[in-house]
Amino acid sequence: MNIHPTAIIEDGAQVHETASIGPYSIIESGAVIGEGCRIDSCVRVFSPTRLGAFNRVCHGVTLGSDAQDLGFAPERARPLVIGDHNHFKEGVNISCGTKSEEGTRIGHNNYWMSFSHAGHDCVVGDYNIFANTATLAGHVEVGNRCFLSGQVAVHQFCRIGSYAMIAGVTGVPQDVPPYTLADGHRARILGLNVVGLRRGGFTQEQRNRIKAVYRLISRSGLRLAEALARAEAEYPGPETTEIVRFIQSSRRGLVSFA
Repeated sequence: MNIHPTAIIEDGAQVHETASIGPYSIIESGAVIGEGCRIDSCVRVFSPTRLGAFNRVCHGVTLGSDAQDLGFAPERARPLVIGDHNHFKEGVNISCGTKSEEGTRIGHNNYWMSFSHAGHDCVVGDYNIFANTATLAGHVEVGNRCFLSGQVAVHQFCRIGSYAMIAGVTGVPQDVPPYTLADGHRARILGLNVVGLRRGGFTQEQRNRIKAVYRLISRSGLRLAEALARAEAEYPGPETTEIVRFIQSSRRGLVSFA
């Protein structure tokens, strides 16, 4: 175990023997640091945060800090649970949970650039990228392989569907459906995240199916329920199923189509 002499590891903290803890970092009692994690300088891991294996945590990161909620009380804190192979750059802040028993949950292989933030009770999937100062308010859900550009701000309780891309300096007041590209002072859907889909290995046939479904939803003039039913009938496939499932389960509604 490689622990700098200025680091503070409180009694009750669990640090894997292969992890390293840098200077002036604090690992609170009840926190768990998994195999191969690298904790750099001036990091604070609050209780009861749990990190999986091979996470990289850069200078000045705070993980599991108090929820930024005026109604928060320490006895209401719920865990921050982090998977494997995540990379948190300088100044990232992830809050603990407070409203749900599961707390705040971060999946695997996510890349958080400097000063990005996830609020309390967020649920984040795998292989997402959060550019500098991208911000998730409380209870936001993010799927897999999304890209949130710099200074994106997502309203509480919104959802970002898998393979979505949000352009820089965009406010997101409602759900962004999967596979789309959103931009604007208040986010609007401009089209598909074509680059992300290609990088994700989607075939031309799959991309055409996604495009056809969204064209039907946004341009047909049908009621939404009718458009979704017709999409499932005319363009069957897993991508259509994902789009329909996401839209039907939306509580805040969708951002508009440009």
